[in-house]
Amino acid sequence: MARTRTAKTQTPQSTAQQLASLVKSCRDIMRKDKGLNGDLDRLPMLTWIMFLKFLDDMERVREEEAKLAGKKFRPAVEPPYRWRDWASDPQGFTGDALTAFINHDEAVRPDGKRAAGLFAYLRGLESANGDRRDVIATVFQGVTNRMASGYLLREILNKVNEIHFTSKDEIYTLGLLYESMLKEMRDAAGDSGEFYTPRALVKFIVTVVDPRLGETVLDPAAGTGGFLVQSFEHLKPQCKKTEQFEHLQRETLYGIEPKSLPYLLCQMNLLLHGLEYPQVASHNALDKPLREMGDKDRVDVIMTNPPFGGEEERGILGNFPEDKQTAETALLFLQLIMRKLRRPLGGYKPGRCGMVVPNGVLFGDGVCARIKDELLKEFNLHTIVRLPNGVFAPYTSIPTNLLFFDRSGPTKEIWYYEQPLPEGRKNYTKTQPVQFEEFAPCLEWWKKREADERAWKVQASDVFKYDESGNLVSVNLDIKNPSAKQDFEHLPPEQLADDILKKEQRIAELMAEIKQLL
Repeated sequence: MARTRTAKTQTPQSTAQQLASLVKSCRDIMRKDKGLNGDLDRLPMLTWIMFLKFLDDMERVREEEAKLAGKKFRPAVEPPYRWRDWASDPQGFTGDALTAFINHDEAVRPDGKRAAGLFAYLRGLESANGDRRDVIATVFQGVTNRMASGYLLREILNKVNEIHFTSKDEIYTLGLLYESMLKEMRDAAGDSGEFYTPRALVKFIVTVVDPRLGETVLDPAAGTGGFLVQSFEHLKPQCKKTEQFEHLQRETLYGIEPKSLPYLLCQMNLLLHGLEYPQVASHNALDKPLREMGDKDRVDVIMTNPPFGGEEERGILGNFPEDKQTAETALLFLQLIMRKLRRPLGGYKPGRCGMVVPNGVLFGDGVCARIKDELLKEFNLHTIVRLPNGVFAPYTSIPTNLLFFDRSGPTKEIWYYEQPLPEGRKNYTKTQPVQFEEFAPCLEWWKKREADERAWKVQASDVFKYDESGNLVSVNLDIKNPSAKQDFEHLPPEQLADDILKKEQRIAELMAEIKQLL
């Protein structure tokens, strides 16, 4: 045992520069492969390869820990499907034999026997007690090997084999590098209509919602896991005992992500940050009828940036009340969140939420008004943070807001806070994104809640509008900062149209006067 420990401490460590260079080399090799097109293909490839290397390194550590404790160890991946069996030998499987072993349902294994191929084996893993085997099987349901050349693939395996996931320093360095890869992934995916939440915004939401140890935290639109990772980092310092950390690992953080690529990236992201048992489901969070959700389905905290502007299939809409069915995904997720927040019963505290919504949610009528009517009458919408232009640049220029509400009772008053752009800036950009430090004044204001040039308060009763018969007409949450200059970005469409018509009429009047003078 002593020899093993000594060998481990002598394992060469990679610097951040070396790791960055290694990843760049892998991507340069991938550019030569005819099966891959752009980073949307290359980064997922690199992710699943690194995932398997990471998994094997973690298994080695666990095996040694089990031996030291005198316990039996059962690996998640059995020989000869472990990384060390087929990938670690630089002179091992290559060319067509390598791609056949990975891709085919049945292939010749490294031990010379004909049996299930690598992906077929991984997809078939099963667990009786919900351990890592289930995670691996779910991850690889949506993974494919798109590289055409087994020889180029062997070169990549040899490069990745230089990363040592048994070193905590190296995992931390790779975690930082992986975040930069995720950012590139987001930049590439932005062209496909995928919007990702800037890390500064995620950190701000987690900071003010402030999840506590013992609470359950959910992101029903997990994406690549930003909210879950930040929640894990926020909760870790609260753990003072081993059993508390174990509870955090297994029974605290939950996510849902239906798309295979973000799901894989999410799993890798969480594992790299030290969450060893990610509870992320791979299905559509909207696929269950709201009426079937009871107290057992509810959670203490929800933090999310749900997709908006998209559309769901008709079958999904049937899961929602008839008078609240809509094609706008942000409104469907808002209803889901309202349903899933814990009620203050049986000693539980009321559930709470911090979420991103597009500006249309604030001023929308019809179905949108009915959803907001329920939100204000059954939940406490205590704060709306109005975000400046370009927070989601370059993916969308749609103005966005943050809603913070809980299940403590109906809304009596709503605080608004207008987050400004940094001085001298007109917009955020891809190269100059929002920074967490910019939220410092808002975090300070959050504690004392006083009206100033950035913050104002509105009575909930003032946002409702009814017709003569008492029927709901609108619920307008799009309240302008009384201390600010007119902001056309945040005006409702009907008001913008009225303003344009008035200006057109004034121009016509002036033209008529000029014509008369001439």
